[in-house]
This record gives sequence, structure tokens and C-alpha cells, in this order.
Amino acid sequence: MAVTIQDIRVICTAPEGINLVVVKVETSEPGLYGLGCATFAYRHLAVKLVVEEYLKPLLVGRCAEDIEELWQLMHQNGYWRNGPIENNAISGVDMALWDIKGKMANMPVYQLFGGKCREGIPVYRHADGRDLEELCENIRRFQEMGITAIRCQCGGYGGEAYGQTPSTAPVGAKPGVYLDGRKYIRDTVKLFEGIRSRLGEEIQLIHDVHERIAPAEAVKLAKALEPFDLLFLEDPVPIERTEWLRDIRKNSSTPIAEGELFNHPVEWRTLITERLIDFIRVHISQIGGITPARKLQIFAEQFGVRTAWHGPGDMSPLAHAANIHIDLAAPNFGVQEWSGIEPPNFVIQELKGPHGALLEVFPGLPEFKDGYVYANDKPGLGVDLNEKEAEKYPCENTVTTWTQTRRRDGALQTP
Repeated sequence: MAVTIQDIRVICTAPEGINLVVVKVETSEPGLYGLGCATFAYRHLAVKLVVEEYLKPLLVGRCAEDIEELWQLMHQNGYWRNGPIENNAISGVDMALWDIKGKMANMPVYQLFGGKCREGIPVYRHADGRDLEELCENIRRFQEMGITAIRCQCGGYGGEAYGQTPSTAPVGAKPGVYLDGRKYIRDTVKLFEGIRSRLGEEIQLIHDVHERIAPAEAVKLAKALEPFDLLFLEDPVPIERTEWLRDIRKNSSTPIAEGELFNHPVEWRTLITERLIDFIRVHISQIGGITPARKLQIFAEQFGVRTAWHGPGDMSPLAHAANIHIDLAAPNFGVQEWSGIEPPNFVIQELKGPHGALLEVFPGLPEFKDGYVYANDKPGLGVDLNEKEAEKYPCENTVTTWTQTRRRDGALQTP
């Protein structure tokens, strides 16, 4: 007898102060359920509504084993497709269905993709600092943990703190995060020159532009960073200006990673087929979950493009686990962003406060050890949810300020 979907519930929780959205799919088989990540931290109530008011009535009573059929049904049912709210809602259900499938097969999800290509997943971490000296200290700390690839910033993404209106802005300019592309480029080049001179050539360095400079400036930055041999330069241009990647390719050998904000296959298709990027780094809930991410990984493999999935703090441990399961089975895996959510058997002293709460809400996170992350090999995604603990950390619906980025004259610019 087919296992059918009996109920779909949304659990919103914020154990680290970041809004997380989890979808729980319950089935006709007693005790069999799946969990998935639907986190859109800045519009979490909209995603919750789509799941509860539209996807649940659509899916209850249908066969939980038909993942591809159900993904296509959810994708087309609203007529307009591929937006972040709907994609994240679909992702929550999709990941939960893969979790169920793995539990039914008594296998971790990566086995459903053909098994491991590697035993552990090398990850990169983020090092910041107020100046070069502090940044290098933080890099060394990660090196001591076995991390060999580190993303380096100094003072965030090239802007000032929210609310600090610069003197160059016109009278009456609105508050925001003010950007100065030319100064940012000068400072970044000096920063990487300093890192290499202090720490040598062995460490793999990454830098995130976060789309916060003009495309022509991105071409200049990629060229200027060539001597410092980056693993990749991350999101150098906005998704609305990816044609400029051709200019970067023509003028620089610096490897490029792009895709954090992608929603739709047309946004990455040309970049991959024309080999304009070296790494694809989508946020997998943003594109609709495991089903489309696995297809994207296989597509990219045909063109020599490697994966470097987005792995920030504003995604739940379920999404981190989904990243790891795809990584384990991907021949074209590159490196995995890891936001530092180590399980309790690793340096527990560093987990006082928010990380401890996160691990209590989401038991079963993949294990970090000596620079690698390992799946826990439980059936499905391997991560569970303690709903009683989750209730202790309600989400907040506030106005987001870090995305209110502006040029020097006060006009808004995409973050």
C-alpha cells in the first residue's frame, strides 16, 4: 500500500536569533515523517502561508514516494513560477520527501544518489577583522581547526554600518549601508597582499564581493587580485548584470563563483554552458530544494563547473545536511561553505549560548572534524527537530536593515 501524505505543518524558530522555517510532512505510516528547510529569513511568514494555505491542500492524500511528480505539481500549480517565496515553500516539502524516502529505504539520502564519491566534505569558513592583524589571527585560529580554505573580509562587505550617513551624501539623505566601490577595491587588494605576505601561499583564499560594486569595478578587482591566487572570487556582479562575467573572463584568470541569489534555471544555464563561472553556489532552498539542486549539480558536471553551495547561518541545519548529502555524491564537488554550527562533541566551549540552543532544537547535525564535515549516516537527512525546544525561540517579524544599501549619493543599490 502506498505511503500517503497525511499532514503538512510549518515550524518557525530562531534559536540563534535568525528566523528559520521548517516543514514537517507526516505520512499514513505511523511515526514516519520528513523534515525540510523552507527558510527565507526575511519573509518567513509569507513562506509559512504558502505552505499551509496552498501546498498542504494540494498535497494531502497524495503518494509521498512520488517526489518528482510532486515537485513538478507544486512548481506549476500557482501558474507563475520561480520566485523566492514559492521556491522556499516547495523546498521545505521537497527536502521532507527526500528525508522520508531515505527513512523508507533505511539509507542516508546520499545513498539514493548513488553513494559516496568522498568520505568527508572540505569546508571553508569566514574570517573577518577590524584590521589585517586581527584578521590574520582569526585565519590562524581556523587553520588550527584544520580549515584550509578561508573567506577573508575586513569590516564586512565594503560598507559602513547602517545609519552612518557619510558626509559626502546630500542633505536629507536616508539612512542605509553606504558603499564606496573604489575605496573598497583599494582596501581589498591591500588586504590580500598583506594576508599572503604574512601567511604564505598554502592557504586557499576566498573573497565575497556580495555584488556590492559596479560591474566595471568587478572586472578591475578580479584583475587586481590575480597575484594572490584566490580559490575564487564570490558573487562579483549582480544577477541582473551577469553578462559582465564575459568581461571578467577576458581580463582575468581569477576563478569566479556566482549564484547565491539565483531562483531560475535561466539565470545559470548560460553561465555554465559558456563556462563563465568556475563554481556554482546557489542557496538550494531558494531554487526549490534537493530535486532541482541535484539536477543542477549534474548539469554543471558536464561543463566542468564545480559546486560550492551557499551555507550561511540563515538556513536551517536541515539545509546544511542537504548540502552535505549532495556534496558526498557529486563528482564535481568543489568546496562547501560552513557557518560554524559544530556538534557538541567539538570544542563545546565555543558553543555557549546560541549554538548550544541550535543543536538542542536540531539534533543530528553532520559532524565537523579537522576541516571536514561528515554525514551522520542516519536514514534520510539525519537531522531531527525538537519541537518543544523550538517553541522557546520564536521568530521576529522586523524590518531588515542590512539590505538597505546605498551609493555615496544616497540612491539605493542592490545589496
